[in-house]
Amino acid sequence: MLILITYDVDTVSSAGQKRLRQVAKACKDYGQRVQNSVFECEVSEAQLVLLKERISSIIDYKLDSIRFYKLGKNPKIHTIIIGKQTSYDVEGVLLV
Repeated sequence: MLILITYDVDTVSSAGQKRLRQVAKACKDYGQRVQNSVFECEVSEAQLVLLKERISSIIDYKLDSIRFYKLGKNPKIHTIIIGKQTSYDVEGVLLV
């Protein structure tokens, strides 16, 4: 399956900069960088599980955000978010 991985790792501290490098290396081991914090990867279901576990062990859940987009024949894109959610639900209720 083709997946798109995007990430936002807090790099204020040296620990954050180290996490950023580790996340990038993990993604690079499974695919190719297409932008600074975006990778395209062709993986099996098993590889996706391993990659998610690897990245989960690296990030700080309170500061960092990782998104996995499954791309494929299904017109609906499935999104898996690990860590801090930085966006809103576009299909949710909007209060004005």
